[in-house]
Amino acid sequence: MTDTGWPLASIIGGLSLGLLMAGVVSPWAGRAIQRYGGRPVLSGSSVVLGLGLVSLALSRSLTVYLVSWVILGLGMGIGLYDAAFATLGRLYGASARTYIAALTLIAGFSSTLCWPLSAYLIQHYGWRASCVAYAALHLGLSLALHLLLVPSAKSAPVDEQMRMAPSLARSETSQFYVLAIVLTLIAAISAIMSVFIVTILRQTGADSTSAIWMASMVGPSQVGARLIEMSFGHRYHPIWTLICTCVLVTLGISLLPIGGPFAMMAVIAYGAGIGIAWIARGTVPLALFGPDEYAIRMGRLAFPSLIAQAAAPTFGALLLNSYGLRTILIMLFFGALLALLATLWLQRVTLANKSPPLP
Repeated sequence: MTDTGWPLASIIGGLSLGLLMAGVVSPWAGRAIQRYGGRPVLSGSSVVLGLGLVSLALSRSLTVYLVSWVILGLGMGIGLYDAAFATLGRLYGASARTYIAALTLIAGFSSTLCWPLSAYLIQHYGWRASCVAYAALHLGLSLALHLLLVPSAKSAPVDEQMRMAPSLARSETSQFYVLAIVLTLIAAISAIMSVFIVTILRQTGADSTSAIWMASMVGPSQVGARLIEMSFGHRYHPIWTLICTCVLVTLGISLLPIGGPFAMMAVIAYGAGIGIAWIARGTVPLALFGPDEYAIRMGRLAFPSLIAQAAAPTFGALLLNSYGLRTILIMLFFGALLALLATLWLQRVTLANKSPPLP
């Protein structure tokens, strides 16, 4: 954004501000979906995201730019994966696992489509026109799809809503909080890797072209892993999907410093792990705690994850500048290892409780 003259840190800070806003509103989004269903909430997200993008396109001052990201953060908090998962759980209950896997598979192609489209629009029309184009997609296509394709759900009675808070508090055992830690660690690792993976690959010996090419394999690896999960996931408990996520992410990070031919193996393992992480994010809470009040739990689980996603890139940049790449890789490895150990504890508790697998 050389035409604005704004500091780069402030420009990037807009995204962090948006993610912070998304985290703040996510518990409210979960409660709204639990009470009214996902159709009005997801439809509202299309409107809010469209307005936020129009505001971003029209921003002529840094203040308006940052306010626009606050609006976009509100739209993200009520309209991205967690809200969609909550909607599916509200609609289909314990049978939502298949729909969650299918949703993540389709969404896996978003970067494949949107990165080239964004590059074309920016190159030929500029970033402001690109924002308007995406706003039109949200206000036109996305809004129409939400209104036409998302089934309406019967609103929960007010007295049931009054009962939810205390009953949910009682049900939030140590499993819930350990799961929140695992999902937050994975979200933080994903946020840091998405920003620094090319830098990491270059500093481990790859040239610029090879680093970018290898980093681009994260997307296909995600889609491939989701295809496998969608084909065979119904045969095992979702906790095993989360275990595979942690194993693959830990393996990928541990192979990165070796470089050479192991770099590609590292990217593929990491991409596959992150790919099925989103499926586990929606299916594990459903399997552990059941469909009752699932939307509320998804909203609460989303809160720390989105906060971590907002803060992690800045934290990673500070580590890189102060302590170097080795420190980042060590912290990423131990974060992934901690997530794996916590997930193995969850699996042991699940077996002890004899939780049945989802259909």
